Amino acid sequence: MFLQVALLASSFCQAQIIDSTLNKVSTEPISLSVAIPDGNYRVTVTLGNKKKAGQTVVRAESRRHFFDMVETKKGCFTTVSFLVNKHSPRIDDKTTVKLKQREYGYKNWDDSLTLSFCGPMPAVQRISIEPANDVTTVFLCGNSTVVDQESEPWASWGQMITRWFGDKVAVANFAESGLSCTSFLAQLRLDKILSQLKQGDYVIVEFGHNDEKEKRAGDGAWYSYSRNLKIFADRVKEAGGHVIFCTPTARRSFDKNGQLVNTHGDYPEAMKTVAQREHVPIIDLTQMSSTFFEALGDEGSKRALVHYPANTFPGQDNPLADNTHFNTFGAWEIAKMVIMGLKQMNSPLTNHLRADWQDFDPAHPDNPESFMWHTSAGSNLTKPDGN
Repeated sequence: MFLQVALLASSFCQAQIIDSTLNKVSTEPISLSVAIPDGNYRVTVTLGNKKKAGQTVVRAESRRHFFDMVETKKGCFTTVSFLVNKHSPRIDDKTTVKLKQREYGYKNWDDSLTLSFCGPMPAVQRISIEPANDVTTVFLCGNSTVVDQESEPWASWGQMITRWFGDKVAVANFAESGLSCTSFLAQLRLDKILSQLKQGDYVIVEFGHNDEKEKRAGDGAWYSYSRNLKIFADRVKEAGGHVIFCTPTARRSFDKNGQLVNTHGDYPEAMKTVAQREHVPIIDLTQMSSTFFEALGDEGSKRALVHYPANTFPGQDNPLADNTHFNTFGAWEIAKMVIMGLKQMNSPLTNHLRADWQDFDPAHPDNPESFMWHTSAGSNLTKPDGN
């Protein structure tokens, strides 16, 4: 159960700063919400408590991960600062993003900025929220492998990559489960991005999983998919932004000889072709995630996906066995691959990585046994849209 704290800011404007002493400590997660306009915000939090030691994990919105467990001794305090992008469906007075029905309950799309603090003993002393208009925004376009998954046990790289950027880069995730290039554009999500994009911002595009299931006349890797990728590239460049492509993450599909099977057909190659033709930098996430699965092996790779025996989560009567959707460990690893892809292309974004970043090799993944994740939201056993 969450300890809910509402910070009221009905008259909040872009010049104002919300600054409040909370002095909250609990064995339960602490959630704080404030109604503010769309935009990027610098959040500064003082963690700790005068009377108790604290162990606090910091997240925001729909489980966007910012800080691993911060330990504070009794009477001692630590201050952390990070950037959060807050967005609603509204584009202008007449137009809104065409959300899926399930998204109306997502913290990513409501009118408030929500902060959550979890861990064994979250301790929050003070919080400050101020507009951050002078920072770079990285907008994410994609499907269930990218979206900020709202509930355990599901997770995606978009909600983990925030962990590695300092307070000069904000990540704005517009992805949603089940989307293809076609449906992302039709739901006006790119229009919403372009309404917020500033000169020099970035847009990262990862599609393929759901595009390959579209079978209408004109669909396919070399026609509708390629055409739509060019639309992303053209519109972002025209608006003064930088576009980056990501080939789709591999599915866990091994043959009887223990070899990983390509399930994406021509889609990764089609994206590479468009990227080369349109001079768009590209991250080969298909290759890196394939290497990752192969390194873990047929059985070990289950540890990166939503594979859990019955009764792992409340109300879970049957086993979960999903070979597409990542759990928190898998999402953590994929996020590192995206960062490595940015480094390989010498992206200026990597100048803003946190000091504790260490380069990652998907052929030598982290040990799942060593990965620690403290839950910040309830579980939902419903499989995300798409596959």
